[in-house]
Amino acid sequence: MKLYELKPSIGARKKSKRVGRGPGSGHGKTSCRGHKGQKSRSGGQRPPWFEGGQMPLQRRLPKRGFTNIFRERFNIINIKDLNYFEKDTPVTPELMKERGLIRRSGRVKILGEGKLSIPLTIQADSFSKSAVKKIEEAGGKAIKEVSKMSKVS
Repeated sequence: MKLYELKPSIGARKKSKRVGRGPGSGHGKTSCRGHKGQKSRSGGQRPPWFEGGQMPLQRRLPKRGFTNIFRERFNIINIKDLNYFEKDTPVTPELMKERGLIRRSGRVKILGEGKLSIPLTIQADSFSKSAVKKIEEAGGKAIKEVSKMSKVS
């Protein structure tokens, strides 16, 4: 069997219903829509969330809280993720993005989960206290610096 020899089996493809083609077709005049009413009119289909005029669900439910449009989003990186860099490497947000630790542009925060086994100089927008402690215990430096990446977002 070859690709050009393939065809659907008999009866597998159904012809589309031709409506509005006169009374002899059985689908003439009202074109299977019935008489009058919203569904018989053009553009008369209701959206799937329409509830027949009763108060819609999204309006029945109580509203709480708000969305802060000025929220600052941080790229979170744990200490354990930085063990893959070479000894005494200056780790910048640009280098972290290049290595795939950061996915989107924005501010970078280093958290203290895990252990750091090599001395590194790490530049980020902010550090947790435990992260600074672990970086300095490993013989590295934590430099708080506003990265170029945070200005891009």
